[in-house]
Amino acid sequence: MFVTAYFAFVALAVLCACLELAARRIVSQQSTQVTVANPAFCSFQKLFLKTYLLALWADWLQGPYLYKLYQHYSFLESQIAILYVCGLASCVMFAPVAGWLTQALGRRQTCLLFCLSYSACCLTKLSQDYFVLILGRVLGGLSTSLLSTAFESWYVHCHVEVHDFPKEWIPVTFSKAADWNNGLAVGAGLVANLFAEWLEMGPVAPFLLAIPSLAACAWMIFSDWGNEEKLEQGGQRGRSSAHLSLQSAPQTRFRRACLEGVRFLFSERRVVLLGGVQALFESVLYVFIFLWTPVLEPQGPPLGIVFSCLMAASTAGSSLFRLATSARYRLQPAHLLGLATLLAFFSLFMLTFSTAPGQPKPRESFLAFLLLELACGFYFPSVSFLQGRIIPVERRAAVLACFRLPLYLLACMALLALHGEVSGAGAGEAGSGTRHMFAGCAGMMLAALLAAVSLFTLGKNDADLRLDGTKGEAEIQTGL
Repeated sequence: MFVTAYFAFVALAVLCACLELAARRIVSQQSTQVTVANPAFCSFQKLFLKTYLLALWADWLQGPYLYKLYQHYSFLESQIAILYVCGLASCVMFAPVAGWLTQALGRRQTCLLFCLSYSACCLTKLSQDYFVLILGRVLGGLSTSLLSTAFESWYVHCHVEVHDFPKEWIPVTFSKAADWNNGLAVGAGLVANLFAEWLEMGPVAPFLLAIPSLAACAWMIFSDWGNEEKLEQGGQRGRSSAHLSLQSAPQTRFRRACLEGVRFLFSERRVVLLGGVQALFESVLYVFIFLWTPVLEPQGPPLGIVFSCLMAASTAGSSLFRLATSARYRLQPAHLLGLATLLAFFSLFMLTFSTAPGQPKPRESFLAFLLLELACGFYFPSVSFLQGRIIPVERRAAVLACFRLPLYLLACMALLALHGEVSGAGAGEAGSGTRHMFAGCAGMMLAALLAAVSLFTLGKNDADLRLDGTKGEAEIQTGL
């Protein structure tokens, strides 16, 4: 398994490089890529990206060795499952609060809160006390919610309100962030493996390594982003009373937005189908995040390298998506969403056999995990494109929050079911819980596939769900 992981990483790195070069060549030939040469915008974009990417880097460093750390502290799989459930439950609890905090505390202050809470989360990993680790998972849920809302909120606000840049330039920045994010994920696995295994510092090392990145991120927010805040204060003196009146009732506005989002969700069949696909697909991913380490770890693979392989497979899928939706091949995102769910179903079907108790097949399981991550590379840009087409911008945050609630609940129920099966099983039956879980996930993915096919059939002649020439290609390239 050790040799297999390194060989797979080299092969996937070469594949990603080739696909990226091919995708960029086609984009340059089509001349549809959005570029902005405005010096003020480029400076502002660089200011945001160098801070945001530090936050993403700290987040990715914690991915490869989380399960291994709990196992290193001699916790049982059922106990580790509860820790993961606490993390997901905190995401359910803090996801709606994160949007309110940006209004109540301020966007910059909320980003600083992210750095503080995530640093505290990393420090809890030094403790072997179970309740301290639960606290760490709660802090991790808060931090994850803030990472997905606060930074984007700050950037969009300053982009439009402070600098008055065109809104059409916003996707350019987030497209660059997405490109860097793929490389950061792959690199984080390598660095985590270096410190945890090659330097023999143990599985807690990547978590401690994330703290300096979070500290640097906080310093940039405190020092560099303060200049943007001064510009805002200087330009909005005449609107201070209106600003205060808006800030006086953030909870009321948030509640009203949620109610409007729920009403819109159930009034539009396309949105219901898309939400069903998202809830089923992504809840399975949370179960996968929990199970990949215990499935492969008995064979002693380098977990950081395995993590990099998984992220490289996802990156390859993203590059293939860009190629497939280019003018040369003209595949529709709805087609590729169906392909993603089909690949994921096949991967999970494979895992129900490769994880059979008494005769595990770790190499086949590793291949199935890579296939699942390849499916993710198709899935996320497809869903992002379709969300942008069928959910109005003013209702998108509330509707997506409604999508996430069943997603987290399904994942929590699956992990609780695994906890009950593992804790109630004998020594010779413990492995059957993993197999049954993958079988259940395969069933959920089959339901997601049926929903994706229904969405495609419903929107077969719907222009909103199809690429439409240059505009559609630009949306794909910028991640909208």
